[in-house]
Amino acid sequence: MGHDHDAEGAGLRMGLPRQPTAVIFDMDGLLFDTESLYQEAGGLAARDMGRELTPDLFRSLVGLPWPQATTLLVKHFGPSFPVDVFSNGWRGHFNAIVETRLVLKPGVLELLDRLDELGLPRAIATSSSHKTVQHHLSFHDMVERFHQVVAAGDYAAGKPAPDPYLKAAERLRVEPQFCLALEDSHNGVRSASAAGMMTIMVPDLLEATAEIRGLCTLVVRDLHAVRSLVVGK
Repeated sequence: MGHDHDAEGAGLRMGLPRQPTAVIFDMDGLLFDTESLYQEAGGLAARDMGRELTPDLFRSLVGLPWPQATTLLVKHFGPSFPVDVFSNGWRGHFNAIVETRLVLKPGVLELLDRLDELGLPRAIATSSSHKTVQHHLSFHDMVERFHQVVAAGDYAAGKPAPDPYLKAAERLRVEPQFCLALEDSHNGVRSASAAGMMTIMVPDLLEATAEIRGLCTLVVRDLHAVRSLVVGK
């Protein structure tokens, strides 16, 4: 662990290759501590059906759009698995849990305050629906803190394809190479990197692998560390 800490510290001292003119956020696991809630809800939905959502299976679904997640679930449980029933159960359990336990990740508000000070535009690029994004942002009174939201239905191909991040950059009217992308999932990092963005991973349930580190500008422990990297001109 000491080695990773030292590497991270060296990376922070080096800073970003260029100061961003826009910041694009993933949502689940990056802004909100929701991945553990999704895992809990999925486990309950699976148990309702006499199945088990193992940690390994859940981790393989993190950051995937639902159509691709469906393919993995059917492959795992078999062609007769009623994936729509499971999806409805998962959503129901998650909605019940999230009403009382939707928590911001450390450093979110402080980073947004810094971006306000610097006048940097920001967007969300997520695999979740617009309805879910609005619910989560409203829950913490953050709707006005993002200039654009790119969600399911706004792009042809979801993460790990670059489309969500390219769409966000287009809507912010900023070239991708001047955007800073913040992600917690492997597929999200692949998406942002493929879009040509400076990409910082803030690990949540998934640690950075050698492949993912190669795609990232930096890997840091929380959004407080990101705030220290974003400075005025």
